[in-house]
Amino acid sequence: MENLGQVKIANDVIQTIAGYAALEIDGIDKSVSLTDKLFRNNGVKAVIEDNKAVIDIDLTVKYGEVIPEVCYKVQENIINAVESMAGLKVSQVNVHIFNIDLKKEVVEKEKKENA
Repeated sequence: MENLGQVKIANDVIQTIAGYAALEIDGIDKSVSLTDKLFRNNGVKAVIEDNKAVIDIDLTVKYGEVIPEVCYKVQENIINAVESMAGLKVSQVNVHIFNIDLKKEVVEKEKKENA
């Protein structure tokens, strides 16, 4: 393949790909405040060294979900998305669950109490 020049992909692009990939997984809170946080890249950090990415992502999981299973699916989806879209090897995806979404549980409890 002929060398036509360099292609550089900004960290923000990698972070955006990772954020969208995480939100595709069932069990992840997709509320407006969380998506705003992800896409301002406050909830996703990518460090690229030697053509390998290490990605850290902060997420909220919905109540009742099996957290390790959801996190594994998030990791797989982020790796697949970044590697296929950016051609960049992902060496690690570190998922940090910082909250649990109880909205559905609270609404159901209130409905039962008001019935």
